[in-house]
Amino acid sequence: MIAFSDLARAAYCPRQLYYARRDDDRGVPSEARARIDLAFRYPALVNAPDATLRRLPIRRSPAPYRRNLSRLRERNEYDRLTDPTHEHVFRSGKDCHGTVHKVLAGERSGEPPVPTVVSPGEPPENGVWEPQAIRAVAVAKAVAWERKREVPRALVEYPSVGTVREVRLTTRKKAAYRRALRAARTIDGPPSRVDDDRCSACDYRDRCGTGRRSFRSLLG
Repeated sequence: MIAFSDLARAAYCPRQLYYARRDDDRGVPSEARARIDLAFRYPALVNAPDATLRRLPIRRSPAPYRRNLSRLRERNEYDRLTDPTHEHVFRSGKDCHGTVHKVLAGERSGEPPVPTVVSPGEPPENGVWEPQAIRAVAVAKAVAWERKREVPRALVEYPSVGTVREVRLTTRKKAAYRRALRAARTIDGPPSRVDDDRCSACDYRDRCGTGRRSFRSLLG
């Protein structure tokens, strides 16, 4: 059984997952936790004064941040995002397990639930970063396994920006999920180093000896 976070690391860089497992380093830094917590405070933040917002770990200046939250408030999911059916719940699927930040009720009675992944980081220009898309697929599959019904989509929240993106469980995304799952399952020693620019944001770059890192996004 693979943890959601391990699966995302495997998608990001299998060598990073190797180091995290070896060092038992799976904790979430306090700054990241503070940013994740913003996803549970949207109603209080949408009209918060500048002074309040400047004290928070947001990634936009106050006025653009409020505009983003105002646009978010217009989405169909907003009421359910602010009042989810479940928060911070452990879910275990066929292959993966871990904490699901939120589980939203279906938009209409009888429709499948919508799980969310909350990211402390920045979104790409379009879509979501590949590791987060794969984690969203894993979360949706775990909720589907528990509910014994298909869950065709999930959401990725970027609360420090005030943006929410949708992840559909397309054939392409499910194939990427399976590749990451195989990578996470088969690591028994340090994988080969990457030879591109994917490493500048990695906590293990000094001991790994690789160069810079960039993310790839999965669109739509």
